[in-house]
Amino acid sequence: MKESWSAFDTFEPHFRPLVVIELAKDTKEETKEWLTQRIEDKKKNGGAQLLVKPLAKEDGGKIDGNENIYLVGASYLRLLLGAETVGLVKECNDNSMRTFTYSSRKTFKDFAEDNHNFLTMSECQYIIKHELENLRAKDEKMIPGYPQAKLYPGKSIVRRLLTNGILIQFFPLHDKEELKKLRHIWYSRVKISFQPLDEIRCYFGETIALYFGFLEYFTFALVPMALIGIPYYVFAWEDYDKYVMFASFNLLWSTVILEVWKRCCARMTYRWGTLLMKRQFEEPRPGFHGVLGINPVTGKEEPVYSSIKRQLRIYLVSLPFVCLCLYLSLYVMMIYFDMEQLALDYHEENETSFSNLMLFVPSIIYAVVIEIMNRIYRYAAEFLTSWENHRLESSHQNHLILKVLVFNFLNCFASLFYIAFVLFDMKLLRQSLATLLITSQILNQFAEALFPYWLQKRHNKKIKKRMCASKMDSDLSLFEQINMEKEMGTYLGTFDDYLELFLQFGYVSLFSCVYPLAAVFAVLNNITETYSDALKMCKIFKRPFSEPTANIGVWQLAFETMSVISVVTNCALIGMSSQVNAIFPESKTDLILIVVLVENQEVEVCEEDKLHAVSSI
Repeated sequence: MKESWSAFDTFEPHFRPLVVIELAKDTKEETKEWLTQRIEDKKKNGGAQLLVKPLAKEDGGKIDGNENIYLVGASYLRLLLGAETVGLVKECNDNSMRTFTYSSRKTFKDFAEDNHNFLTMSECQYIIKHELENLRAKDEKMIPGYPQAKLYPGKSIVRRLLTNGILIQFFPLHDKEELKKLRHIWYSRVKISFQPLDEIRCYFGETIALYFGFLEYFTFALVPMALIGIPYYVFAWEDYDKYVMFASFNLLWSTVILEVWKRCCARMTYRWGTLLMKRQFEEPRPGFHGVLGINPVTGKEEPVYSSIKRQLRIYLVSLPFVCLCLYLSLYVMMIYFDMEQLALDYHEENETSFSNLMLFVPSIIYAVVIEIMNRIYRYAAEFLTSWENHRLESSHQNHLILKVLVFNFLNCFASLFYIAFVLFDMKLLRQSLATLLITSQILNQFAEALFPYWLQKRHNKKIKKRMCASKMDSDLSLFEQINMEKEMGTYLGTFDDYLELFLQFGYVSLFSCVYPLAAVFAVLNNITETYSDALKMCKIFKRPFSEPTANIGVWQLAFETMSVISVVTNCALIGMSSQVNAIFPESKTDLILIVVLVENQEVEVCEEDKLHAVSSI
């Protein structure tokens, strides 16, 4: 039974800042007063019942440039009640996992009225984020001081402030001591060991911990492929027809590792309590707009947008645009093959060391062009998906991921399929696969970690000079921390990280039988990726809000789809090999039937494993 909010006084004598709110520089005083009042008001009056204070010196004075920065916290009691509201799952004294309720709080392990560490800092920040985002208008018709910023009953105040540019950002603060400990055990020392996933989860939340867990698992899963690939490369390098054994292993490997991951993921999320979390009713996403109406399910007043209009936008604009981009990708691919032919003709005429190096130039240029096209298309896909005006964030993400994956798959792998099944040139296939894989890994490492780290180091030096120039007291580390963190880049989620692993999985599972070192380079890349991703989470980006999750979401389906394509591709490569053709020297029909039969059996095994995994969970 939930306790009544009116029965509690959530005053806290010791204020602990958890979240930072930054308003625009020209924000009007009446807007500031109204917003802070709404945040502090009791729940029964429509407030968030949180604690909020302006950023100020110990003596109460303001610092130039920080007048519009506010710190948000909450009392321990308020956080416990909020934990019940968001449905956090915690471990009980009998070692079972149950949804936390304030009335039964004493049955949970490590709970004590004076133990403020019962909830992790990331859980506290998640609760505050939930309360701020669910701070809704009551009788207000507009944001005070901004007549153009219209409000209506039930409208999220924070979302309206964001869309009107009044609220610049709000983000969780780093815990410097805990972050220092995490850095020390995570990446300060280069060592081969398991990642501290439980500590990552406690600090950054389940979504990011699951990504690093999947990255670690995928890296270890690549090791058998790498160990087989090294001797295969050494002893059978120039004989491209002897890839049947490697392709056969690929068939099993690409299927088994994803099914094993499901079980690993379920064990982790059960231990963390998110596997049992009840899915909350999804609110409209911040960018959703429409005519004000009544939601027939909830009865609440909210924007309503015609699904017919959305479908027309998808099929008459988005789909043709995606098809046009796919055609452009294929056109660029044909230019690449023209460049390959020119390089080959030049090498045949000269046959020098320089001409031999020139053979790799077209592949390198094409790999760079692919990365550029992928990034440009990503922005276009985001714009189109926002323009489609999906009501739910999950629907928005699914449409965005579908657009990006379709284009990236064709853009990255079309040339490899063309070489393998149209040109039947295994030597060129090996060269193209190696160049695309290695070049993309180098570019991603530079773009995602090295360049942002260099920019952040430069910015931190400027901030420190500015703090010294203002002649602040030595005990103003909080001011320095907030000023540094508010200028840091915002971590946009695990989308790009999973996309990189998805493409890597494609390179390894589809055609690595003709380039056995693909898994070796993937392992080396993932080891450095682990450290670079840890670095950017701890030193380059602001701390992201924790997001509870039970699995890797739609990416599981994406990897499984790639696995099925891998099965079909490897079966086709096996059917093309001279070894298999020697068994059926006269009857090609028998060979085709056997290849199709093997493909169907592998796909059926994949589907049965998926159903078994779902039922076991």
